Amino acid sequence: MKRPEPLLTLLAGLVLGVFLLSLNAATGTRTASAEQKNPPGATVSPAASAAPGASASPSSPDPSSPGSSPSSSPAVRPVPDADYAGRTDDDSSAVAVSLRNGKAIAYFCDGHDKESWLKGDVGSDGALKLTGRGGAELNGTLDDGRRIRGTVDLGGRRYGFTADRAVKPSGLYRATSTVRGAKIDGGWIVLPGGRQVGVVDRDGTPSKAPAIDPETGAVTIDGHRIVARPVTP
Repeated sequence: MKRPEPLLTLLAGLVLGVFLLSLNAATGTRTASAEQKNPPGATVSPAASAAPGASASPSSPDPSSPGSSPSSSPAVRPVPDADYAGRTDDDSSAVAVSLRNGKAIAYFCDGHDKESWLKGDVGSDGALKLTGRGGAELNGTLDDGRRIRGTVDLGGRRYGFTADRAVKPSGLYRATSTVRGAKIDGGWIVLPGGRQVGVVDRDGTPSKAPAIDPETGAVTIDGHRIVARPVTP
């Protein structure tokens, strides 16, 4: 009887071949799956490999966010309410200015027959530009609330002036009335020290004004007693 060695050898070869084919198929599947996730030459970043929900590093703060406060501009100080009175540089006339709530009214007079009422606004920087009838103009600057320096243009002339802060009874006064059928409009400037400069207009004719009582404002014009009151804008 022949020995079955060739048959056993053939069977062993078949089993080994099947085993190798199965092993190669399994290895190829795993390798292809891995290559699809990470193709050759690709670099995996730490952020990509981080677990879902992980946050990136904090970015720079947004300048417009509430946490960043831009530098605020300095607050503008309001121009103080006050009265000012003084003389022109040539000492020929007087000037008074009254400031209230950013508005100004001024009076220029020489105490004889020249006068002008002017008004306008006060800039946040203390600059004044006031205008009156006949092209009259006052330009000035408030000096730290203590005085006003400037010019008055009137009747073709320019008058430089300085008006210091006034304390009652110094300041600007005005009275209007009708006396003996004539319309009266009087203006007075009471200077520091008590000196008065004023003009009374009677139906368009100006002349030197009589003195007023600084405490009460009382004044007698053409035998008629009227009251001059402090002027504010």
